[in-house]
Amino acid sequence: MKKFAAVLLTGIMVFSMAACGGKGNDAGDSKETTEAVTTGAADDAETTAASDETAAEKDDSKLIMATEAGFAPYEYTEDGKTVVGVDVDIANEIAKAMGKELEIQNMNFDSALLSVQQGKVDFAAAGISVTPEREEQMDFSIEYTTSRQVVVVNKEAQRVTSVDGVTADTVVGVQAGTVADTYCQDDLGVKDLKQYNKFMEAAMDLKNDKIDCIIMDSLPAEEMVKENDDLEILDGEVFTDKYAIAVQKGNTELLDQINEVLQKLVDEGKVDEFIINHTTK
Repeated sequence: MKKFAAVLLTGIMVFSMAACGGKGNDAGDSKETTEAVTTGAADDAETTAASDETAAEKDDSKLIMATEAGFAPYEYTEDGKTVVGVDVDIANEIAKAMGKELEIQNMNFDSALLSVQQGKVDFAAAGISVTPEREEQMDFSIEYTTSRQVVVVNKEAQRVTSVDGVTADTVVGVQAGTVADTYCQDDLGVKDLKQYNKFMEAAMDLKNDKIDCIIMDSLPAEEMVKENDDLEILDGEVFTDKYAIAVQKGNTELLDQINEVLQKLVDEGKVDEFIINHTTK
């Protein structure tokens, strides 16, 4: 701001004081702005550094699969450590086609889905059902197998005698995060729903009369009753389910490669062969 020479000294002094005050405020504002910019730059630098570190850590020679190895015959362990199963056989075929080494990370089902969303793994294969909610968070391959959701009960207790006998008042056990979990909450409105990380935990509670039944995939259910004579599968099914492989949203390159292998395996009957191999042992 400029003043004419004819302005009185008093006016000049007042103006000068006001100007000094203005500069002080401007300086304060500038300092805050500078600090904000500096902080933002630091945050950006940290984010970039973290991204660079993640990129540096990623081994392009490996294909990382997340799963939950308590879902036989799709994924399970024979020695308590090595993960095997239908999904593992499929994943090995995908890795082979891509010229990579398959690395399996075994974790809880919910964690497997979250790891895909966050890009910590390349894909998840764990008997994953495709739902509208999940499609908003991840991308899915073609569906490669169809499965029935059934009801497992304790033979002696007989608290539930038919599939239609499962109601909102039934104490139901499910694996947390599965389509059965969602179905019991949204469709059946089960009031006392017990969520487990592992089906073997649910089986123990069913055997000890802590729950009335378990709703789960038919193939793992068959494996469960095979190992537990006091459990049985009721006739009929709750609903039919289909499984697909999940990848991070927008990773179309990997998804296309997975779909190509999956389609070939389905067309050649290899997926059915894998299922038979893991259900007749």
